Amino acid sequence: MAASILIADDDAVQRRLVENMVQKCGYETVVVESGDAAIAALTAPDAAAIDAVVLDLVMPGLDGMGVLAKIREAGLNVPVIVQTAHGGIDNVVSAMRAGAQDFVVKPVGMERLQVSLRNALNTSALKGELQRIRHSREGRLTFTDIITRSEAMAHVMRTAQKAAGSSIPVLIEGESGVGKELFARAIHGSGERKSKPFVAVNCGAIPDNLVESILFGHEKGAFTGATERHTGKFVEAHGGTLFLDEVSELPLAAQVKLLRALQEGAVEAVGGRKPVKVDVRIVSATNRNLLERVKQGHFREDLFYRLHVLPLTVPPLRARREDVPHLLRHFLARFAAEENRAIAGVSGEAMAHLARLDWPGNIRQLENAVYRAVVMSEGDQLGLGDFPLLATYPQHVTDIPTAPLILEPTTPAAHAMISGSDIPIAPLQTAGSLALLTSSGDVRPLDEMEHEIIRFAIAHYRGQMSEVARRLKIGRSTLYRKLDEAGVPGHGGKSGEETH
Repeated sequence: MAASILIADDDAVQRRLVENMVQKCGYETVVVESGDAAIAALTAPDAAAIDAVVLDLVMPGLDGMGVLAKIREAGLNVPVIVQTAHGGIDNVVSAMRAGAQDFVVKPVGMERLQVSLRNALNTSALKGELQRIRHSREGRLTFTDIITRSEAMAHVMRTAQKAAGSSIPVLIEGESGVGKELFARAIHGSGERKSKPFVAVNCGAIPDNLVESILFGHEKGAFTGATERHTGKFVEAHGGTLFLDEVSELPLAAQVKLLRALQEGAVEAVGGRKPVKVDVRIVSATNRNLLERVKQGHFREDLFYRLHVLPLTVPPLRARREDVPHLLRHFLARFAAEENRAIAGVSGEAMAHLARLDWPGNIRQLENAVYRAVVMSEGDQLGLGDFPLLATYPQHVTDIPTAPLILEPTTPAAHAMISGSDIPIAPLQTAGSLALLTSSGDVRPLDEMEHEIIRFAIAHYRGQMSEVARRLKIGRSTLYRKLDEAGVPGHGGKSGEETH
């Protein structure tokens, strides 16, 4: 999903001109004709997220200066570019003092507007990253610091925000790199305990013989090497939040003591004589199926139900591809500043390819890919060549100047084995795009494109015809009939058995 730009101007002609220029720059637009409508678009509960504003200063009713004042009062951090036909120095100074980031004079040229928008978005992204880092260090991170525009994340965010208002135990599930600790910090920073400590423990990184000591503390002389008293993470987090990352890796002996601590609200240090009362909010996380660990006997069932009171499942990045451009912008702004590199952005071609990758390492992998690209790039814009991991995802982009039907990437397959026979699918050796026009510029026949899609589906699902039919939402008999019509030999007919 491209950045969304709000355009506020009472002049219909100017609105249309600016809207066309902004869209040609590759951004989405939201257009309003008054200052009041602009404020409503920015502050309404169900309003779409806005990344920047192009604001006319002279409007009837609430003018541009009034809009800037209300934006400041609402505490919004959206960058604003003001435009007016009167380019006096007094207007420039007043607008900048009121919070505008840039100033353009009507009629603005496309190149000038493009540079202004790009600078505004990059500056906003850098400010957001710096704020996020500062909030994280100070324990004040909130849900506004989580970068997402995805519908797949909306339910998770709503549930997490409700959980932040209480002390209910939360279990955050999700693959490595999806941002589980970020959610834990946001829950802490949005609740009543935000002024108290947030203590994170990686349970998978603690040696088995030190788990109890690190979690619950130990007395001096309790064991060999215990030269001084240690309070433990539970006591450190008293009044605040204890984040148990990779909780599924805790050894069974420590799980027993953890369960007792949660039940009684008290911990007993190794070598201690009496338990110490603690008040902590427990947020745990795991990248494994905790219920499966229970069934396998590696995790206590009673502890599971203590932690699994309110589960949150953070979707992987491949399930929210629309977040990729926004994450890219923020990471690029941060790393470019850290490395002192003047990199303006990411090319459209590279952006499109990056948004189509599966990212098995999720946000952490994307972050590291951008870091490497910034360090190794020799230009002022990141292109395909700056992301060598793309070489492992073959792509074929058509040169037809019309919008293609993009097919999802899959593993190369030259043939699918069905009923012991080969069905040739050479036209779709790799995933790519489906051309809608012939070389002469005419629309391709529908049955020809349909047959190509079927061949692609057979390759993608490795010749498992039941799955192919299910995914294409047609019956198997219909699928075989279409294969006959396409003249594909060796599919075995309706009675053919699949080779798995």
